[in-house]
Amino acid sequence: MADLESIAVHRHEAPKGFIRRYVFSLDHKVIGMQYYFLALFSVFVGVTLSILMRLHLVWPQVSVPLLDKLSPLGAPNGVITPEYYLSLLTLHGTLMVFFVLTTAPQGGFGNYFLPIQIGAEDMAFPRLNMLSFWVTLAGLVVLLATFFIRDGPPIAGWTSYPPLSAVGGAAGPGMALGETLWVFSIAIFCVASMLGAINFIATTLDLRARGLSLMKLPLTCWAWFLTAILGLLSFAVLLAAGVLLLLDRLGGTSFFIPAGLIVSDKILSNHTGGSPLLWQHLFWFFGHPEVYIAILPGMGVTSHIISTFSRKPIFGYRAMVYAMSAIGVLGFCVWGHHMFVSGMSPYSAFAFSILTMAIAVPSAIKTFNWIGTMLGGKLRFVTPMLFAIGFVSLFVTGGLSGIFLGQPPIDLYFHDTYFVLAHFHLIMGVAAIFGIFAGTYFWFPKMFGRKMNETLGKIHFWVTFVGVYAIFMPMHYLGLEGNPRRYSEFVDNFLLPLIPVHRFISIAAFITGGVQLIFLFNLFWSMFKGAKAAENPWEATTLEWTIPSPPPFDNFAGKHPVVYNGPYEFSVPGAAKDYIMQNSPETAAAN
Repeated sequence: MADLESIAVHRHEAPKGFIRRYVFSLDHKVIGMQYYFLALFSVFVGVTLSILMRLHLVWPQVSVPLLDKLSPLGAPNGVITPEYYLSLLTLHGTLMVFFVLTTAPQGGFGNYFLPIQIGAEDMAFPRLNMLSFWVTLAGLVVLLATFFIRDGPPIAGWTSYPPLSAVGGAAGPGMALGETLWVFSIAIFCVASMLGAINFIATTLDLRARGLSLMKLPLTCWAWFLTAILGLLSFAVLLAAGVLLLLDRLGGTSFFIPAGLIVSDKILSNHTGGSPLLWQHLFWFFGHPEVYIAILPGMGVTSHIISTFSRKPIFGYRAMVYAMSAIGVLGFCVWGHHMFVSGMSPYSAFAFSILTMAIAVPSAIKTFNWIGTMLGGKLRFVTPMLFAIGFVSLFVTGGLSGIFLGQPPIDLYFHDTYFVLAHFHLIMGVAAIFGIFAGTYFWFPKMFGRKMNETLGKIHFWVTFVGVYAIFMPMHYLGLEGNPRRYSEFVDNFLLPLIPVHRFISIAAFITGGVQLIFLFNLFWSMFKGAKAAENPWEATTLEWTIPSPPPFDNFAGKHPVVYNGPYEFSVPGAAKDYIMQNSPETAAAN
């Protein structure tokens, strides 16, 4: 009698050579880890830049050892100049948004686990998958090259608004070659993201195992699928905007540069008719979906983990799917709320404000469903669960401040203050990173066959959780007081009383940044010395936990699984255990 749990197919052997197996690999698992470690490198560079910025804000005359070697003009004698502060800010934002928050949850975890969770041997286009990683790496190398040119990285910020970013070196340090490299880096990243998005969409639609309908997909797979759709549509717009910006800078066109512009006491007579607002429309048409490109995978991971460690089916599975889909659709309709201060028509502002409030509805549905899943469950407070709960907390806290920023009259005051800084760091930055931490601790046993140290993990969670609130909650107060963003020093009389608050924030940032070294030690030490993990240490239900750890090259050892159940069959009455695997045929007979 044929095995009911799987269908035998031809088994594929792993490549023998080191280069083909681990460097230019076609294996989605290796590529996923390449993305993950690229993001890990990027996040530690980004955090280091933020530490330098916080140090300079509180002690502006402090000399940073070796910084003058990296940038003699930007940091003479190791003292950061105001212009170099803006360069650090630009690179920090760009690294974190593109090469961490976009890369780790989707490129890292998505590449590794999407094929396994849907019962496939690999991604739909393995060579395209490999290409997308190496193009991403090329974009990162181009970006980091700006540190090593004479006038340093650009000072235009991660949003790179024209006309500052469009007129070349006359705009200031880093705005000649540095800004050109920045635009090339982002354009390269856009190409890589679109290649990856095509692969994710094709894989999800075409390679699902027999019996695995869309409504039996784990919520992680839904999140990666919807994120890929968002990425395909939004990165195409940013790529086009980047090409236009390069043409303005290098080709003499005037897409974003208006006539009669005066820069450094000179009239730019060779440009006419451009609109800086056109860049804002194009950038934020990408930029707000980018918020959900960063956060949707975290939502999927959080849903997955909360259900597993509550030992309950996810509360309102279909509602969660529809809510994520609604967030994706509405994400393309609210870009204007980033532009309330641009002179927008009050009628347009009102429309964007209503749509911004509307997106709170599916977000609230997801939040209540997470709480509903935990309510009455047999909660297991292991490290992945703690980070998942922390994600919910940060998502709610950051979302509440978004209600204020969605109102045009209030945003006019808050827009250029630390209030906005606090909002988007909580909801987009730190919440997404908590999702990455949750996924790391949860899937580490599957990826490496060992478990991370639980005590170190909980220390890492609690210090990080308290630390990020200590950093970003006081920033709301700074915003209420009118503290502008992007100031490198506080010399105005009304800002001097706020320096003690900044000092508190900086100390909290140093401690929170330092505790990430515990995570780094735990990660690498556990790869080699961690306790051996069972095949299914969390007693989870999805397909990745039906195969050995680490998974074999072709995932299911030459057999295609057959799926009978949904992804969150916990506490099923009459079952032998308190969970039933997705590929368990006995359940189908019992039901």
